[in-house]
Amino acid sequence: MDRFDGIPEQALAWHDAGTGAALATVIETWGSAPRRVGSQLAISGTGQIEGSVSGGCVEGAVIVEALEALETGEARELEFGVSDQDAFAVGLACGGTIRVLVEPVGKVLPAEMLRALCEARAARAPIAYVADLDSGARRLDRSGHEDRFRMDRSGFEPESRTFVAIHNPPLRLIVVGAVHIAQALLPMARIAGYDPVIVDPREAFASAPRFPGETLVHDWPDEAIDKLGLDGRTALVLLTHDPKLDDPALHRALRSGCFYIGALGSTRTHAKRVERLEQDGFSADEIARIHGPIGLDIGASGPSEIAVSILAQMTRVLRKGA
Repeated sequence: MDRFDGIPEQALAWHDAGTGAALATVIETWGSAPRRVGSQLAISGTGQIEGSVSGGCVEGAVIVEALEALETGEARELEFGVSDQDAFAVGLACGGTIRVLVEPVGKVLPAEMLRALCEARAARAPIAYVADLDSGARRLDRSGHEDRFRMDRSGFEPESRTFVAIHNPPLRLIVVGAVHIAQALLPMARIAGYDPVIVDPREAFASAPRFPGETLVHDWPDEAIDKLGLDGRTALVLLTHDPKLDDPALHRALRSGCFYIGALGSTRTHAKRVERLEQDGFSADEIARIHGPIGLDIGASGPSEIAVSILAQMTRVLRKGA
């Protein structure tokens, strides 16, 4: 899941309040399914809902099944065909089939396991919920699913009935340098599922009129990064052209777990950057993590096209690795 949707948290809240709760999860799809594998719907014992497994096509039937599952205390696997007409209503060209797993909280899905899952999500720690649908065993894994974490891909393990639901922190983009490219990049990144932050101590650059509705941090970049943190779901983009601003941020980033580091500048500018970093004690492997000059080589001209090339490169690294 790319964004912090709060669905497991809502299920836990309903359970703790004593109304009962079940979690419904899309575990398999065929054709043009309305929601991706791993999408969830929380259902309370009083019929309240949060989230979606089909965009509205089959939610009513899932709610009925979930309430019955709460009565029996057993998990249920449901399969639904989404008609072309229903699919069209939620913006798809044709229908498909989805399979949904319904798990009552506290009975099939242990409440303390769900609580630990929610705590990991709140701490921005990637975590996998693993359900063996044959044995009924459930567990949480913090490692061992690196490809799934990177691809943000839930699904069955090969040749088994073990389903792995990936719970990733929301994607973040930290941009150092409130320049014209950043004005184009931030709204594009938000559409792509990132929560962007602008870092620039120059308040005339990082101002609300230039970046309406965006999160602005006026600290020096190294101080801002120390507060924000860099993890495997964070991309760092450096756009200032000024070593006084870019280099302190690079020092933090090169020894962090952020998945992408990009720095604006020509080939000559990047060569000078590499020299400075070598003098500061960084290894060739560490320096090689920097994408500089930044962005895919698509012949971009102007801030908006450069922003497209940066976002495209970030996506390629996220989905395919460096």
